[in-house]
Amino acid sequence: MNEQILAIGVLIASYVVLFSEKLNRAVAVLLGASVLIFSGVLSHQAAVSSIDFNTIALLIGMMIVVGIAEKSGMFQALAVLSAKAVRANPRGLLIMLALITAVLSALLDNVTTVLLIVPVTFQMMRHLKLKAYPFLLAEIFASNIGGTATLIGDPPNILIGSALELSFMDFVYRLFPVVAVCMVVLIAVFDFAYGRHLKADMQSKAELLKIGAKEMITDFSLFYKSLCVLTGVLSLFILAEKIHIQNGTIALLGAFIMLFLYTFGDEHLSRDQRVEDAFSLVDWTTIFFFCGLFIVVFGLEKTGVLEILGQKFILISQGSIKKATFGILWISAVVSSAIDNIPFVATMIPTLKSMEESFGGRVAMMPVWWALSLGSCFGGNGSLIGASANVIVAGLALRENEHIGFAKFLLWGVPVMFVSAICATIYLYLLYFM
Repeated sequence: MNEQILAIGVLIASYVVLFSEKLNRAVAVLLGASVLIFSGVLSHQAAVSSIDFNTIALLIGMMIVVGIAEKSGMFQALAVLSAKAVRANPRGLLIMLALITAVLSALLDNVTTVLLIVPVTFQMMRHLKLKAYPFLLAEIFASNIGGTATLIGDPPNILIGSALELSFMDFVYRLFPVVAVCMVVLIAVFDFAYGRHLKADMQSKAELLKIGAKEMITDFSLFYKSLCVLTGVLSLFILAEKIHIQNGTIALLGAFIMLFLYTFGDEHLSRDQRVEDAFSLVDWTTIFFFCGLFIVVFGLEKTGVLEILGQKFILISQGSIKKATFGILWISAVVSSAIDNIPFVATMIPTLKSMEESFGGRVAMMPVWWALSLGSCFGGNGSLIGASANVIVAGLALRENEHIGFAKFLLWGVPVMFVSAICATIYLYLLYFM
């Protein structure tokens, strides 16, 4: 009982610190993990073994691949091509940037995508002499919705996919349809609210159209190498289930090949410097945050707290898969709006695993797992702190004197979250309970 109280206390303290932002999030959870180890709740070996290294490998590998690819200018060129495709029309650009953000968020990840797209958006808006605010909002929502479609698009999906050994295509088959519907709704609403009112004069459009896509490519050799590696990695993700290779291994292989191609032919000192620069592209704060989080959550699992929570939820849902599915969907959506969805999902995974036997096994529980994914990813749109991508866009906007306020964001965020959750509810009902 004392160990359970301590494990719960550590989790609550970690959540409070994360919410208050008084400490760096990696430091907060690693301190909590240290308390569990030094108090004897977890042994050193148990703590290390609780870390899901497939998730860690997937994150590190994709950060390196995308980080090096970004140096070629390929993503900036894509944004310029999108402007040319709509003849620099602001209304068309709003739609195009939202679509590109959604697609890149699914194929890369939503945090990386907004880091690439937002600076280019500001550059375009300066040429068109327009406020970037509606474009930034659309990109935030599109990144979280688009990232829901695949295994690698949003951190909650990475956690769920690794825990259940789901493939890249498992997520695409099950989640892409509802993501596509949500994107259509999002674009229609934004076009009605903002798009039809956006205007730019002919001279401003001409200035934007003068920018060539080729001018954005800073290294054509690296561009072609990056294109090959990204295509290869995504192809292997699709084939992973058939070739029986973990997604983390594929991502690391892609990173190693990218590093080899990136540094091949360089002098010794230059090569080593470029490798160090590539490793600096990894967001080590996020990596250590995940490591600490795995340990803190395992403390709850080891002491039996999550099993107790699972049994309580079974009683509340009266053993009904349908009630459990929609309960998890809406709880995930609402909670993920208030707090970062990553620690919430990390806590829920072992809780749901403890319920599987009572609900008839993994296959019978799949609607609940998909509900967790949809609820946590869509819920990230509910508030400015609901997802990492939201916070990053707000920070980038502030540098450009474009303020995205917490309260103002809620006016859009809450309705978008609720509409997305309603779409997910209808989709899961039609898919599993019709």
